[in-house]
Amino acid sequence: MEIRLDDLSGKKIQKLIREHLNNMLEHSPPESKHALDIEALKNPDITFWSVWEEDELLGCGALKELDAQHGEIKSMRTSTAHLRKGAARKLLTFIIEESRHRGYKRISLETGSMQAFEPARRLYLSFGFTFCAPFNGYKEDRNSLFMTKEV
Repeated sequence: MEIRLDDLSGKKIQKLIREHLNNMLEHSPPESKHALDIEALKNPDITFWSVWEEDELLGCGALKELDAQHGEIKSMRTSTAHLRKGAARKLLTFIIEESRHRGYKRISLETGSMQAFEPARRLYLSFGFTFCAPFNGYKEDRNSLFMTKEV
């Protein structure tokens, strides 16, 4: 598995982001959807990576700088064709290490509270994330859960 810095221009990554956004709409009401589209992911405060095995796209994820000491994980997604192969675990390990390298003290994320998001919550809990209050402008929302980890 190889993690690559990604400029979001490839057809495979664009398809995966569309899949991600459509899945979020299936499980979250529009007012509770915080997933970013391709243009929003190109923000200079966001670094985006994809996970590959040869020419197969396995997944993706991003890290948004909130301030000099706090980052936010965005757009973590594993392709449905490659679930449970370790891509999310490898990428999350990479993002945590990148956060440390940048000097962040904390990384946080927002995820859904619905059953469909349970595998993601289990993954984050297994890495030491804990539930927290909304951060960086997020509001309390019964459809969202917030997690954080000191790095």
